Amino acid sequence: MYDSILLPVDGSEHTAKIVQHAAELAQWTEAKIQVVFVADTTRDSLTVVDGDVVDALEREGKPIVSDVASELDSLGVEHGTDIVQGSPAPTIVDYAERYDYDLIVLPTHGRTGISRYLLGSVTEKVVRLSDVPVLTAGMESDEQLTFPY
Repeated sequence: MYDSILLPVDGSEHTAKIVQHAAELAQWTEAKIQVVFVADTTRDSLTVVDGDVVDALEREGKPIVSDVASELDSLGVEHGTDIVQGSPAPTIVDYAERYDYDLIVLPTHGRTGISRYLLGSVTEKVVRLSDVPVLTAGMESDEQLTFPY
């Protein structure tokens, strides 16, 4: 069914909750998960540290990706990691298509009203732009996903 699953992460509470679900799906289908963090180039992110120019968002992404990788290790799920730069939604879609992923797994953040309109939704944009199937899950803070459905 799925051989490769793309799991974009951003360090949010919603992402942390969907990792377990993506891992169960990968185990069930014997798929490999690729964990990817997108350093958002639409935000200022360059800074100087000890005289070297450093992308702060890439630096921010390293522990996020590492934490997810550790969780997947503990669950016995085959995985890889990557940190890329770009505008999140189109970069995720391009990454999934370029590397021929079978599925993208993303959480929804549950924004409503004006905040959703003003902030937009990376997940919603990925769903609209992607030719690769996208599994989304919206969860309340006390909810847990149960797999299989």
